[in-house]
Amino acid sequence: MHIARTLPELRAALATAAHPAFVPSMGNLHAGHLALVRQAKPLGDATVVSIFVNRLQFLPHEDFDSYPRTWEADCVQLEAAGCDVVFAPRESDLYPEPQTFKLQPDPLLADILEGQFRPGFFTGVCTVVMKLFCAVFAGKSAGTAVFGQKDYQQLMVLRRMAQQFALPIDIVAGPTQRADDGLALSSRNGYLSEAERAEAVQLSLALRQLGEAALAHELPKHLPALEQSALKALTARGWQPDYLTVRRRSDLQTPNAGDALVVLGAARLGNTRLIDNLEI
Repeated sequence: MHIARTLPELRAALATAAHPAFVPSMGNLHAGHLALVRQAKPLGDATVVSIFVNRLQFLPHEDFDSYPRTWEADCVQLEAAGCDVVFAPRESDLYPEPQTFKLQPDPLLADILEGQFRPGFFTGVCTVVMKLFCAVFAGKSAGTAVFGQKDYQQLMVLRRMAQQFALPIDIVAGPTQRADDGLALSSRNGYLSEAERAEAVQLSLALRQLGEAALAHELPKHLPALEQSALKALTARGWQPDYLTVRRRSDLQTPNAGDALVVLGAARLGNTRLIDNLEI
């Protein structure tokens, strides 16, 4: 496994690759990340994983400085998963000067849900992913990038970005990986206390119950009442939910009868904010 710290090192490592398969990450890897690496492996002739904690997607009060950096453990796991190249740039390598040019996603998709509660988040995500795409796929006629479906809205935003910029990159979704009790795997699960970890599965259960209720009622007529009931029930358990909502899969807008649906939620348990989603 080759470790590249700079853009010239990365490009040298990928000089003979015609179709890289790329998995962006912020490190602190878990089984969900490794599943994406294994999924990417047969989709290209070189499997690349980036490890970069991107300051641009953190709000001032969020956990950029305290976000876990687990470099040595990450490398051990990536090598075992068959990664060929790890791209781990310093901040000064990826942002050698203040990043005054930023990529602004479509507000109809990016300023709702996560974008409403984390303003500027998707601008930071799109900007860094575009820079990483330019780094990994420079000079290549095609490539593949794999993103986890747990970040459902992010996946949609990045697919739309690749489509509108006519990038020669296939955006592939990796299924959400879950613990035995149904909790979606996340780097931030490590912040949970033992008691909070036992409670955390209630988010996925709340989404499942909301989805079942939505399928049993006329939409969109009954949707506001169903969502409000779900919010109240989770709040009563000590959570601080941002949203529990049913949307249509195509554009994350309010669904009509017959639309394919996804249930999405974000809520804080103690000091830890968790997100999850379920297609129904």
